[in-house]
Amino acid sequence: QVQLVESGGGLVQAGGSLRLSCAASGRAIANYVMGWFRQAPGKEREFVGSINWNGASTEYADSVKGRFTTSRDNAKNTVYLQMNSLKPGDTAVYYCATGSSWKARVSRDYSYWGQGTQVTVSS
Repeated sequence: QVQLVESGGGLVQAGGSLRLSCAASGRAIANYVMGWFRQAPGKEREFVGSINWNGASTEYADSVKGRFTTSRDNAKNTVYLQMNSLKPGDTAVYYCATGSSWKARVSRDYSYWGQGTQVTVSS
């Protein structure tokens, strides 16, 4: 079992930045691909980005490419999502999750999930 806890969300103005953290416990996340998803009210959960076990490979949704960056510190059992140039359309609850393939973009390919952290971007 892996427990994941996201933090770092909040209210930010458009154009601002936030850094989300996903702290894991129970197992070392070095064994896992890690993914980020988000879900806005009334919308499906959507893929944001993913990172392979050692951080050498990443994948991003087109909507965030060039603005968001995911990284990981396996020694701290933590994954990060740096979000820059935020837009009101980025408003959502953000989740981290463990997966088996860093190219996977659908939620069913991810196993353990955190409870999410709210990100709100005002215009």
